Amino acid sequence: MNDIEIVYLSKPKLKNPILIEGLPGVGNVGKLAADHLVDELKAVKFIDVFSSYFPPQVLVGDDGVVKLVRQEIYYVKKKSPNHDLIILAGDYQGMSPEGQYVLSDRCLDVLEGYNIRRMYTLGGYGVGRMVEKPRVLGAATDTKLVEEMKKYGIVFPKGEPGSGIIGASGLLLGLGKLRDIPGVCIMGETSGYFADPKSAEAVLEILTKILSIKINYTKLEKKAAQIDKITAQLKEMESPTSSPSPDSRSDDLRYIG
Repeated sequence: MNDIEIVYLSKPKLKNPILIEGLPGVGNVGKLAADHLVDELKAVKFIDVFSSYFPPQVLVGDDGVVKLVRQEIYYVKKKSPNHDLIILAGDYQGMSPEGQYVLSDRCLDVLEGYNIRRMYTLGGYGVGRMVEKPRVLGAATDTKLVEEMKKYGIVFPKGEPGSGIIGASGLLLGLGKLRDIPGVCIMGETSGYFADPKSAEAVLEILTKILSIKINYTKLEKKAAQIDKITAQLKEMESPTSSPSPDSRSDDLRYIG
């Protein structure tokens, strides 16, 4: 097996596609959002990506059948506006810095052939505390895009994210900028402690406005209710004397994935 194996299931003809990336990371915000889009838009998988940069394991389905871990690329044909969608989802990101760079660069090699016009990468912004109403933060490849995204309610606070954007969500933008592909990272605020469907929904609410599409959020809302129940139980277990002081609060989770 080569370091990266690209397996084409089909080779669709797409109109000026927009790339959406959502891979596992902090709070699994990007993955939850991308997987929900795939389900709701009935996206069609056309590429499997296998790599030795992924963990050395297989996943076991409910039927007992194994599958090699992978990233998956889907397409959605849209009638209006005149942009089809490409969605990059999957089981893992690269496990090493080299793997992150090589996988992101190879992904752009493949998708540049489809003449992608813009990309939106999705991730979580870990703040290390419980979040009732998540903000949606952004970063973009140029100032014009920053101003455009502000109109949709994305915030660009100074100093946030302070540690930059780690992983595919950042590298795709940085490497895409070298190829003159404009892009935006849309980040949902999250504690970073659990998979966060509430944050994923906040990200999708803005992304769907940008893309002029409508989806149903029922499945995400049910997942969010389950997480809220768990966090409520944890709060009941906490002792008032065990809460950290403001001066001792750690900012270790303030990063993107």
